Amino acid sequence: MIFGQDRDELRKMYATAWRKRSERAPLSPLEAQIAAVVEWHPEYHEDVTSDDLEREYTPDGGRTNPFLHMGLHLGIREQVSTNRPAGIAKIHETLVAQAGDAHAAEHQMIECLAETLWEAQNANTAPDEQRYLRRLSRLTR
Repeated sequence: MIFGQDRDELRKMYATAWRKRSERAPLSPLEAQIAAVVEWHPEYHEDVTSDDLEREYTPDGGRTNPFLHMGLHLGIREQVSTNRPAGIAKIHETLVAQAGDAHAAEHQMIECLAETLWEAQNANTAPDEQRYLRRLSRLTR
């Protein structure tokens, strides 16, 4: 697991990585990955630099949870780099070619990942990798 279970510590990691990137300070490899995802999302910069990192983001609040969204990007990147589940790297490559942009391709993939994780959480089971791959494969058609 990249991160622990502590939401506040996770959010501090985002804030620290972004602050260090902004100050041009040295970054660990993980901080560099986080900062790159934050950079892709200027709409979340205020959230990452906020003094209120403990803010709640609920569906009825009308805003996407920026930390969840960026965490899903990091999850996709980890899956692609390890090709787990097997075949995801090729799907990613195809989607990047189709979209012409890695960020857009990841956004498509995030929808599938979020749905798969939601199903697993609701069923109290491990995510179904084969169902996830089928969802991703449909994006390449």
